[in-house]
Amino acid sequence: MWAKNAMSPELTVLSEMLRAAAAREIIPRFQHVAAQAKADGSLVTQADLGVQAIIRAELAQAFPGVPLLGEEMPAEEQRALLASAEGGIWCLDPLDGTSNYAGGFPYFCISLALLHGGQTRLGLVLDPVRDECFAAERGSGAWLNGMPLAPPFAGTDLGDCLAIVDLKRLPASLLARLGAGAPYRSLRSLGSVALEWCWLAAGRARLYLHGGQRLWDYAAGRLIAREAGVHSQLHELGGEPVINELSLNPRLAVAAANPVLLAHWIAWLELGEGPRPDRQEGKGR
Repeated sequence: MWAKNAMSPELTVLSEMLRAAAAREIIPRFQHVAAQAKADGSLVTQADLGVQAIIRAELAQAFPGVPLLGEEMPAEEQRALLASAEGGIWCLDPLDGTSNYAGGFPYFCISLALLHGGQTRLGLVLDPVRDECFAAERGSGAWLNGMPLAPPFAGTDLGDCLAIVDLKRLPASLLARLGAGAPYRSLRSLGSVALEWCWLAAGRARLYLHGGQRLWDYAAGRLIAREAGVHSQLHELGGEPVINELSLNPRLAVAAANPVLLAHWIAWLELGEGPRPDRQEGKGR
């Protein structure tokens, strides 16, 4: 599926909301930011907290009655909110790529998704450095700054592909195989999950592998990639394909620019076939 029409007014309002929050909280602090370590070892900054507070307040005013699940919330509150997600819930990562942001590396974003009926219905990812806002509506397509997004078919040979691979969270056995003889042409590890999904959607890479991303990391970006024609699967960390996407458990994510590449990639990774991607996260192009 890819976009054939203009973005909805709802997506336009939401994209403006993200841009305003980034202009106020993220860009002025970039390269002048102090970060603190959370209990899990990840970082948090005042920009994370400021964006979450702004967007939470603005969503409550624009869409009353729809709660917000944010990354910078206690786990107990996140679980309680997700339990009521069937009635509609926003899912926000106020600053995906905080380590990049704190280190002065210009690759980070805001990610916002609307979850309803057990699925992601809307997704937006704003890259404030490049002023690129990716957006998607389930079944209606994906856009970049309001223009329809549909990357080329990209061939079917793994050896021709640029891959985005997060090495930090992969099992040692798989790291050894990738080091000894990776099947792709070259790899990049960029450090912002939501934005990595969007770069797949834009055709800037053809393969993807990440060993442990959370719901707020992938909800918006994966929908954008799907609606642009990218095929993907989520797996439990033990290797089994995911049936219920809306979980707080970390997931292994694997994706490719088309279903043939995905099948080759999964076979090389020895993940097992799992659900057929054309029935799950892409309907072919």
